[in-house]
Order: sequence, then C-alpha cells, then structure tokens
Amino acid sequence: MYHKQIEQLVMLQRIDGEILTLRTELDNAPQEIQSLEKRHQDAETARNVVLEKLGYLTDQLKRLENDMEEDHVRLRKSKSKMMMVGNSKEYHAMVREMDNLEKLNRSRDEEKAAFAEELERQTSAEQEVTAKAEAVSKELEVARAGLDERMQAARKRLDVLAGQRKEACKVLPPPILSRYEFIRSRLPNPVIVSVDQGVCAGCNISIPPQAFIELQKGQQILSCPNCQRLIFWVQHIAPQTTPEEGKDAKA
Repeated sequence: MYHKQIEQLVMLQRIDGEILTLRTELDNAPQEIQSLEKRHQDAETARNVVLEKLGYLTDQLKRLENDMEEDHVRLRKSKSKMMMVGNSKEYHAMVREMDNLEKLNRSRDEEKAAFAEELERQTSAEQEVTAKAEAVSKELEVARAGLDERMQAARKRLDVLAGQRKEACKVLPPPILSRYEFIRSRLPNPVIVSVDQGVCAGCNISIPPQAFIELQKGQQILSCPNCQRLIFWVQHIAPQTTPEEGKDAKA
C-alpha cells in the first residue's frame, strides 16, 4: 500500500507540474501577441510620420514650382516691357526688377534641389518602414493563428489532466492528499522528492540517520525535517525511462 501511495503521489506531482506549465503558457501567450501588436503599432506610427513628411515635402515642391513659374512669367513680361521703356530711369528700374527676380529664382532653385533630395530620402525611408510594418503584420497574423491552435490544444490537454488528477486523488487516503495539497500551496514544486544516500533532493540537506532508517522501511509516508516536503527512498520507485531507453534495454 505504501509503495502504491508513493507512486500515486509522484504521478500526481507530474500531473500538477504539467498543469502548471500549461496554465503558465496560457497566461503568457496573450503577452506574446501584445508584444507583436506593440511592434506593429510602432511600425505603423513610424510609417505615418514618414508619410506626413512626404506630404509636406510634396506640397512645398509644388508651391516652389508654382512660384518659380509665376516668376518666369513676370520675367518674360519685364523683358517685353523693356522694349517699350521711354526713359533711362524706367529702364534701370526694370533692370533691377529683373535682377531681383533672377536672384530669387536661383535661390528657389537651390531650395527646390534641397526639397527634392530630402523627398528622395523620405521616399526610401517610407519603403523601408512600409516593408517592416507589413512583415510585422504577417508575423502577427501567423502568431494569432498559432496562438488559437496552441490555446485549444492546451485546454484539451488540461481537460485530460484534470481527469487524470481526479483518478490519482481517488487512490490516496484523504489525510495524505491533504498533506500533499497543504505543502503544494506553500512550497514551489516539487512537493514529493526522493532521498538518495540520506540526502533530500528537495533541499539537498541530509536527513537524520534515524529518519533515513525509518524511510527505508517503507511503512509510512514521511516528511523532510528540513524543507517539510514529502520524501521517499529513491530505491522504492523505479527510475523513469524514455521510449528510446526502453528499446535499448529490450535489445
């Protein structure tokens, strides 16, 4: 009976460990999506900033081109008027006006070149941030689809484990199960641990020799006097083997 109870406690602990892992995964999975959503939002924000710059630069270029075209028209009109100037005073006034227009146009040519250069840089930047935003968007889409599958699988597995846990608890006497649950509520996993050569695997501290002798008898479930975890002698439970190890042993 003792050995059966120990086996059931160890099995119960494995079940609880897997349940804890799955619940942690279910809790953390939405955070992964939130992180991707934040990256996607940041990428879209960066893209909108670049688009605003592009809009501003495009508007400024159009304004400059319109102003330069108007100045060219004024310059042509001034040249035509020079042919009809009646005195030198008016002639010199027309020359000064034309000089000012030409200087203004040269200044605007430089300004236009600077805007065009910056427009080219921002166009390149827009292509980069758009590509990044699209990549994160696809990553987010895949993650959401994968999250749904993972969460469904985790919930199904939790249902199975809940059934297994219920069956494991039936075998254990209520006092022993209560001790297990009490320890589990106060200490991190593991709750039940092996003792090998007198050393508790839970706290790595030697138990008193008399307690180790009582443990080896296998008559009652004991607790480690140091960490209070349930303990069993390592030789009372067969070591767990992987399928590959089992095949090797048969061979």
